[in-house]
Amino acid sequence: MKKRWFSVCVVMLVFMAGAAGAEEAFRIGPGDVLEISVWRDESLSRKVVVPPDGIISFPLIGDIAETRLTVRELRTVLTQKLAEYVPDATVTVMLLEIRSLNAYVIGKVNRPGEYPVSMDTSVMQLLSMAGGLNPFASEKKIHVLRQTDGKTRKIPFNYKEVLKGINLGQNILLQRGDVIVVP
Repeated sequence: MKKRWFSVCVVMLVFMAGAAGAEEAFRIGPGDVLEISVWRDESLSRKVVVPPDGIISFPLIGDIAETRLTVRELRTVLTQKLAEYVPDATVTVMLLEIRSLNAYVIGKVNRPGEYPVSMDTSVMQLLSMAGGLNPFASEKKIHVLRQTDGKTRKIPFNYKEVLKGINLGQNILLQRGDVIVVP
């Protein structure tokens, strides 16, 4: 009975740890289309395409560096800055189109290129979107290039192992801008 209870506790802890990691919210990026509106003030409502520098302009408050903000965080910033001009403003920010969440596949795949991904797209899923590996691909030497804090990390990926159900942890979730290299 103790072993069974221990097993149940371990499974619950693993589940809770996974759920905590899944709460990461989408961060707005260049190219994304937002609709920003202020209730009862049409002059402050507009559709905005986030420019490459990530700085959006909004009436009354000027420029806002939205870089790495979530929709909720941007709404809070806008509400706080507008409070000086529009007391008790009710600001709504809606993400109309996600254009910044892309990953890339280069090398020996059937359809290399840029692909839109969601926040839970894995390496295998993106390779599938790219039409799979061509016959000349080196299945054991694939890697993912990821930019983190201005540095490029090389993450190894062995297609053959994952296909066989071995070492599945290397089938990581992709992030904005990841590049899968298939030699």
